[in-house]
Amino acid sequence: MAESLSLRTEKSSSGRNYQRFNSDLEAMPLVPELLDRPPVAASLPIQPWSESSLVVARPWQVQLDLENLACFEVVNHQFQHQGVIFDNAIALWPSNPAFPPRSGTTVLMGAPKTGLIEAKFLHPVSSVSGFVTSPRCTVLSAYDHNDQLIAVAELTEGNLANSNSSLPANAELFLTASNIYRVVFSTFGSHLTLDDISFSR
Repeated sequence: MAESLSLRTEKSSSGRNYQRFNSDLEAMPLVPELLDRPPVAASLPIQPWSESSLVVARPWQVQLDLENLACFEVVNHQFQHQGVIFDNAIALWPSNPAFPPRSGTTVLMGAPKTGLIEAKFLHPVSSVSGFVTSPRCTVLSAYDHNDQLIAVAELTEGNLANSNSSLPANAELFLTASNIYRVVFSTFGSHLTLDDISFSR
């Protein structure tokens, strides 16, 4: 019984001490200088978070849309505003199922010279890509501002649709190099079609 009473007394004493401590805090006068002081602004601006603040700069890239070209239209300066001029190219809506477009309905075909399409860039680029269909092997050659050959990519066999080729129709030819000013897609003694052409700096 004595132990139980003693424990209650200690608890009661602890509660009185807590109440006395709170009363002392409430009675403590506030310093007027602290109340009159204006809020302090951070010395460095803190910008709110946004998704745009996480965007990483990406290389400049262009993919040409051929769908506004008329069938058999000679293609030369139509894409000059996007940085490229073509030579020996016409637009075609293929009727031969062996030369299907990769997307849309329009492709480029080498003409009047058979099997050759040339593209010249107004500013140097670092990569070029195009999807090619031809009955024979096709080569993509890149040249610098001195017209020196600097890179080559090749499809080692023809790739007509529904043929026995190990390559599908519209196989990609892609290369990278510094300061590409001109590229040539060429095949040997036959037709080629080209679709979804893209390039980047």
